[in-house]
Amino acid sequence: MKRYIFVLLLLLSSTVTYSQHSFKAIIKDSETQQPLVGATAGIQGTAIGATADANGELELSNIPDGRQVIRFSFIGYSERVDTVTFPFAQAEPLVVLLEPDGEELEEVVITTTRSSRTIEDIPTRVEAITLEELGEKSNMKPGDIRMLLSESTGIQTQQTSATSASANIRIQGLDGRYTQILQDGFPLYSGFSGGLSIMQIPPLNLYQVEVIKGSSSTLYGGGAIAGLVNLITKKPTEDGELSFMANATSAKGLDLSAFFGKKFGRFGLTVFASRNANQAYDPADIGLSAIPDFERYTANPTLYFYPSDDTQLSFGVNASQEDRLGGDMRYIDGEAGDYYFEQNNTERLSTQFSLEHRLSERSGLSVKNSISLFNREIAVPDYEFNGKQTASFSEVAYSTNREKLNWVIGANLWTDKFTEEQAGAVGERNYDNTIVGAFAQNTFIPVDWFVLESGLRADYVTPAPANKSEGLFVLPRVSALFRVSEKLTSRIGGGMGYKTPTIFTEEAENITFRNILPLNISQTEAETSIGGNADINYNTLIGDKVTFSINHMFFYTYLNNPLILTLRPDNLYEFRNADGYVDTRGVETNMKFGYEWVKLFLGYTYTDARQHYNGTVTDMPLTPKHRVNTVLMLEKEDNFRIGLEGYYFSPQQLSDGSKGRDYWINGIMIEKMFERFSLFLNFENIFDTRQSKFGSIYTGSITDPQFNEIYAPVDGRVINGGFKLNLL
Repeated sequence: MKRYIFVLLLLLSSTVTYSQHSFKAIIKDSETQQPLVGATAGIQGTAIGATADANGELELSNIPDGRQVIRFSFIGYSERVDTVTFPFAQAEPLVVLLEPDGEELEEVVITTTRSSRTIEDIPTRVEAITLEELGEKSNMKPGDIRMLLSESTGIQTQQTSATSASANIRIQGLDGRYTQILQDGFPLYSGFSGGLSIMQIPPLNLYQVEVIKGSSSTLYGGGAIAGLVNLITKKPTEDGELSFMANATSAKGLDLSAFFGKKFGRFGLTVFASRNANQAYDPADIGLSAIPDFERYTANPTLYFYPSDDTQLSFGVNASQEDRLGGDMRYIDGEAGDYYFEQNNTERLSTQFSLEHRLSERSGLSVKNSISLFNREIAVPDYEFNGKQTASFSEVAYSTNREKLNWVIGANLWTDKFTEEQAGAVGERNYDNTIVGAFAQNTFIPVDWFVLESGLRADYVTPAPANKSEGLFVLPRVSALFRVSEKLTSRIGGGMGYKTPTIFTEEAENITFRNILPLNISQTEAETSIGGNADINYNTLIGDKVTFSINHMFFYTYLNNPLILTLRPDNLYEFRNADGYVDTRGVETNMKFGYEWVKLFLGYTYTDARQHYNGTVTDMPLTPKHRVNTVLMLEKEDNFRIGLEGYYFSPQQLSDGSKGRDYWINGIMIEKMFERFSLFLNFENIFDTRQSKFGSIYTGSITDPQFNEIYAPVDGRVINGGFKLNLL
């Protein structure tokens, strides 16, 4: 940087005359030499300023004679100040180098693909919800992760109970069982333990959320047919963090949480604890809870040890306990009588061990292990379902990063055992599954404008499904990144996946697993898939100050042998493979405009999901074909934040052949920041959109209700507010 020194002093004529001058500069990153689009320069004490264009160039005009102080700045870079005396002899624009300031802005590094590359350099399409965005979303719903997931294009939160508020997520029109949810790369929420998972994961200790849409089987197994969500938790830092949050809602909810993290020499510690509770809430005044009465406690301590600069070990415990009761408000209030209710009591306990060792500057070894215990009791009138799940995950992986070639090679072992505590007339629905897998992923960078990522996975499953007598699944995947220019990039990729049969699906959850026969694995085929996506990304500067970016993606997934719940003549249910397939196709478009402290986000999703069963084609139930996301954010760093949101859902096909109506959900969020704390207020669903406004949510009597499918909110308008406190 020292080579680029301003020529400051010029000889002045003996007669002082007043004139105005101009100054040209090209502002670049001091490390990459790339132009900094949107960087600014200004003359101190005046209104003279300019913004760098797409080439990093800017020009200051009407500069008076004499010594002038010029300030150069860009978000995430250290400010540079230079003094120039005008008139100033200048033949070419001066190159000004700004140094990145890691404390203000860090690159978004993706860990889900295990390549530790920035999000711009990964061939696999990954969407990252960063720490700043998580802060915004946690203001709206601090108790669980529904909000931060459901506001992304292509992702839909599907409520599975009208009275207990249980829900799961759908990606690109596929049921929730085809999405894998991870925490720091550990599959802690699968099978039986996935039923209430998104309702029981607080977002407040998360550092980043990474979402891959489409098959992601190479590294994490066959269950990620629709995609995967990796929840990255906060790690200890040298400066440390001690933060608290309190939130209360108009729907009788209260959320309290605390997080501490800090390094102490060779050790580090993070501790997250929360209490989330809600009294039963009936906004429609129909006598049934739209939000159940629940109380949940969560604790997640993790200890880190750094024996050397090349080695890191961590051991964490994740524990939660929740009692959830929904149904008739009279039953919840303790009145005696024959009332409908739905009770869910859950206990989660898991351990996570991780070892990362750098073998050399370009290679490393990682070892992981987790053990998970999950208990859940479900009770409705005249029926109880009680089961325990014990699962484990172990993995060893080797990675190497060369200039043109990267490898990740590893093997893992899953065990998953479910035991039903009180088997009814249908018999015990126990299972004991083991999966041994090996994988290899290669990233090849032959030229600067092209990156190819390919992977292959082989899983051996016992007991083997009916269509896999040997229990072997081989899953290839490939994706590519094309850098057409600095402004234009494109990705294309695809792969295969599978899902072993299980009774823990949305359909079974809807009827609380009642009258469902045990799964016959020897007569039930595994579900298999093939799919892919392609996208185009473009970003530019409009005029001098408006930034613009657009991402447009096409997706397609073909799902063979879908497992469906079938009602038999004897009124018992059993899972069978459908005679046909499911396919889902569509587009996602995301646009972002930025002007100083104003940002506008626009999103659109078109999803055409269809069931091809027995020669008949029908739309996938509970999947809107059209969805629009709009967010306007006004934000001054460390000062205030105002967000206005609007989401449109088109009519959805229902299982009985009818259609639900379309609707909008709108909200407003306000946050005021101070040095050590902030105050926030959120108006969610401000116009009180509720399915109970469109018609009754159940048929029959209130003491024995038969619930209709839930396709719109039932809790209506909810106002919440609170404070966040940071003491370190």
